[in-house]
Amino acid sequence: MEKILVVGHRNPDTDSVCGSISLAYLKKQMGFNAEPRILSEINAETEFALKKFSTPVPKYLNDVKVELKDVKYKKNYYMNENASIYVTYNYITEKGITGIPLVNNERKFTGYVSLKEIASNLIINNDNTIKTSFNSLVETLNAIKYHKFNDEIEGNVLAAALPYRLFIDTVKLDENSIVIVGNREHIIDYALKSKVKLLIIINGHMLTKLQLLLAKKNKVNVIVTNYDTFKTSRLITLANPINSIKREASAVCFSPSDYLTDFLEVSKKLKHTNYPIVNSKGICDGMLRVIDTHDIKRKKVILVDHNEPSQSVDGLDEAEILEIVDHHNIGDINTIIPINFRNMSVGSVNTIIYTLYHEQAIKIPQNIAGLMLSGIISDTLLLASPTTTELDRIAAKELAKIAKVDLKEYGIELLGSGVSIEGLTTLEVIYKDFKNYTINDNRFAIGQVFTTNFKDYEINLEDYVNELNVISKNYNYKVACLFVTDIIQNNSYIIYSDKSKEYLKEAYNIINIEQGYLIKGMVSRKKQMVPPLMSILERL
Repeated sequence: MEKILVVGHRNPDTDSVCGSISLAYLKKQMGFNAEPRILSEINAETEFALKKFSTPVPKYLNDVKVELKDVKYKKNYYMNENASIYVTYNYITEKGITGIPLVNNERKFTGYVSLKEIASNLIINNDNTIKTSFNSLVETLNAIKYHKFNDEIEGNVLAAALPYRLFIDTVKLDENSIVIVGNREHIIDYALKSKVKLLIIINGHMLTKLQLLLAKKNKVNVIVTNYDTFKTSRLITLANPINSIKREASAVCFSPSDYLTDFLEVSKKLKHTNYPIVNSKGICDGMLRVIDTHDIKRKKVILVDHNEPSQSVDGLDEAEILEIVDHHNIGDINTIIPINFRNMSVGSVNTIIYTLYHEQAIKIPQNIAGLMLSGIISDTLLLASPTTTELDRIAAKELAKIAKVDLKEYGIELLGSGVSIEGLTTLEVIYKDFKNYTINDNRFAIGQVFTTNFKDYEINLEDYVNELNVISKNYNYKVACLFVTDIIQNNSYIIYSDKSKEYLKEAYNIINIEQGYLIKGMVSRKKQMVPPLMSILERL
């Protein structure tokens, strides 16, 4: 069963991570091979929740781009470098390919040979030397009988075409000679007495008993073939190993984990037809033809707590989105086919997932209930955020019972676990939960962190402004700001890039805005921070 990756947004918060885990568990109970993943390190609050309910941190997901292992390439298409040219040629033509990777006995890649190189070798090569295995010669010449004394055969090939006396007088035979001969008794005797390396008898002629005894005595290898002199002479060099062919250049290889987009870019420049697929250990898995790249298996994903590509995993456009479960505004995401899209106006994505459990009549385990409760508490600031709905409250109370915790007591404990910024740089703090948005080609970004004491931020106010200025410039944001939300007072302090000031004044109706300005009652990014800015930037 294909794996389905359940993915939250970048810079994962507690609602996103716990939602991914709880939804993946639900899908597993429904018979799917679902697995939760995260896109970056979890924050302290999320870590607290996972430890509290004895749940491991989901695996990291770098991207969902199509890799070459997702392409239906020619697996196990390779040839041992010691295989004969004859066998290799037949394999290539049988498979309808134009070349083949070569491997050693451990299947490690050693080179690549093309049909063009084989043909060139046959046409241009005038070498009459043979250095191959006896078995390759038997196979190439389609031997009907043979007598073997050596596993390896090396020597110079000659055909006994001269008259007997002229042949004996002018041709000296020795242990390095390979003789092709027909029904010519005297030349056969001469070759056997000369202890040639190999005697090839053509036209199916058999040796006499005396000749066989002499062959055994002198350890002369013998092959009998039905082929005539001409065909035997043409075929015999094909018994040489394929790695004896001089190749034009070293092959360009790819790994199964390489991206398809990178492969297509390189192949477009090189214009080769085939490329060996070699893994990190040097083992050849086969080869990929350019014409095979349309047959791909996309990674399957379910998006949780987001629906905008800019907030999602890299390579999302190359994946197959199966489903989206979210409680934010609908962004600019596109899918090829219709999908299940559950979008509800509630304070937490886990509230939606809670309803899905009820719809499927699937029992919620204690640890999953605890995680879902953690997501609701985190995103609604313990049900105090204006985004909180009656369904959030109902879900939180029910989940607290299943998780066997006191809702308020655990809520304060959870929110307090994530406010510390000790050991973090100002940039790391900004990016703890930083989301970007686009409206009519105008980009803006809002980060939100939580605290019980704004003085922890106020002492480094200038550093935060400088970092936001750099971010704003690098990413061309009209607005780049950080809201520091006091979880006790339910207010937020705002820190912003210099060029954001006028937009913020108009969006939030603040005449005398300054760095660290306190906006009372503002705690929800989704309902209070984002919409006014969108309204202003939409008019630009």
